[in-house]
Amino acid sequence: MEKTELIQKAVTEQGAELSNEERNLLSVAYKNVVGGRRSAWRVISSIEQKTDTSDKKLQLIKDYREKVESELRSICTTVLELLDKYLIANATNPESKVFYLKMKGDYFRYLAEVACGDDRKQTIDNSQGAYQEAFDISKKEMQPTHPIRLGLALNFSVFYYEILNNPELACTLAKTAFDEAIAELDTLNEDSYKDSTLIMQLLRDNLTLWTSDSAGEECDAAEGAEN
Repeated sequence: MEKTELIQKAVTEQGAELSNEERNLLSVAYKNVVGGRRSAWRVISSIEQKTDTSDKKLQLIKDYREKVESELRSICTTVLELLDKYLIANATNPESKVFYLKMKGDYFRYLAEVACGDDRKQTIDNSQGAYQEAFDISKKEMQPTHPIRLGLALNFSVFYYEILNNPELACTLAKTAFDEAIAELDTLNEDSYKDSTLIMQLLRDNLTLWTSDSAGEECDAAEGAEN
C-alpha cells in the first residue's frame, strides 16, 4: 500500500485531530506525489509547445500530458476532500487551521496550473479564498516569525505571481512578511529557528528573482520557490 493510502486511511478512520508530526507526514507525502506530476507536466507542456504541428510525435506528447493532468487532478481532488471533510473540520487550534487552509490553497493552485476556461477561474477563486482565510487567521493569531505563517506568505505570494500574474502584489506580500519577521527576530524560538530562517531566505530569493524579472532582464518566466 502506498504511503499516501495509509495516511488517507488513518485520517478517515481516526476522526480525531492529527498531531504535528502526523500533519507534517501527510503534507510531505502528498507534496512528493504531486510534485513529480507538476514537474513532468511543465516539461511535457514545454516540449508540446515547441513541437511542430506536423510532427507525428505531437499526438503522443499530448496524450502523455493529458495522462499526467488526469493523475494530478486525481491526487489534488483526494487531498482537497480529506481537507474539507476531516482535517479542516477537526482543526481545534489556529496553527492547524492555518496549516490546512494553506494546503487547500496550494492544491487548488496546483489544479489551476493545468485548468482552463471557467474551470480555471473557479479553481483560482477557491485557491485565493483558502489562502486569504488562512492569511487573516495567521496575522491575528501567530507571530510574524512563525514558520507556518511565513510558509503561507511565501506560497500566497507565489500564487499572486504565477497564477494571477500580479508581480506587484506578490512582491508586496513577500516583502511585508520578510520585513515583519526581521523586525521580530528576537521572538524566534529555538525549535523553529531553522525552519523560519529558511523560509525567510526563500522569500528574499523570490523577491530578488521577481524584481529582476520585472526590470526586464533576459530570463524565463520566474518560477518562485515555494514551501
